[in-house]
Amino acid sequence: MKDSNGVVIVFNPDVPSHLKEVETWHSTFISSQGLQAGQCLLIAHHKPGSGADNSHPQLAPQLNRLPLIHSNLEEDPEEVRQEFRRYLGNVVQSLSESREREEMSIIA
Repeated sequence: MKDSNGVVIVFNPDVPSHLKEVETWHSTFISSQGLQAGQCLLIAHHKPGSGADNSHPQLAPQLNRLPLIHSNLEEDPEEVRQEFRRYLGNVVQSLSESREREEMSIIA
């Protein structure tokens, strides 16, 4: 696991090409780095007035295990803020655990 990394991918689920691009970003920055699901966050950003629902976009199977939030900053910015804070907490916790393991391996 890469200990100090985290990846946030923001995409528009209403644009079919974005769904394919998310797979490429996943392969390049998540899968190849060995990141855990808690170090990643997918944000399906809906443009204001798009009338889009918050149903799960048709993502590739390997992406379905990653945390996904829907954002519409005009309708519910606080929910996005809370979810992003949760994600940052996961990354910080992962980094802290990694440092502890590294320190213990030096001592041992």
